[in-house]
Amino acid sequence: MSASRIVVLISGSGSNLQAIMDACQSKQISGDVVSVISNKADAYGLTRAENAGIETCVLSHKDFASREDYDAQLAQLIDSFDPALVVLAGFMRILTPSLVQKFKGKMLNIHPSLLPKYQGLNTHQRAIDAKDDVHGVSVHFVTEELDGGPVVLQAKVPILADDTAESLAQRVHEQEHIIYPLAVQWFSEQRLTMEADYAVFDNQPLPPQGAHYPE
Repeated sequence: MSASRIVVLISGSGSNLQAIMDACQSKQISGDVVSVISNKADAYGLTRAENAGIETCVLSHKDFASREDYDAQLAQLIDSFDPALVVLAGFMRILTPSLVQKFKGKMLNIHPSLLPKYQGLNTHQRAIDAKDDVHGVSVHFVTEELDGGPVVLQAKVPILADDTAESLAQRVHEQEHIIYPLAVQWFSEQRLTMEADYAVFDNQPLPPQGAHYPE
């Protein structure tokens, strides 16, 4: 089985990018990150990629008149690397339907909540404010619905009595760095696919909340 070519999109520090690069390096993932693309030139994730000898590209959304123009150029740039998989790792842009359609079934995102709860921003504080006793993180396929694509994998994190959004986020991040490389591994091994509105793992439809880590 040939190694999967992976393109990662970032906007910030790139800690999930680092976890995926490390998993490629250790051969957990049957693939290689061939390019890291950022919409921000000062994203620390670009330095991480350069240190690993991976090609980086900056495509600033500020250079384009519209979201559609930006995403058209971004699609061309992604396409130029011929990826099997596109990974959104803290890419803080809402994607246009045309871009999502182009890479449908080949694009994963990670979201810091137990989807479908708390789509959008400020998920940790929202979970605390709702007095939830458990929070977590989800890896999902990307569709036109924001944070609404089929869930692949989730990890749960208990909410402690003295948690702040920051302390909770830190524990969620630890789980992100485990389950995101795992989901990418499944995809690279051709064990994970997307049907119309659900994910399939080892030829079995996954439930709406996806698989759970640890099993």
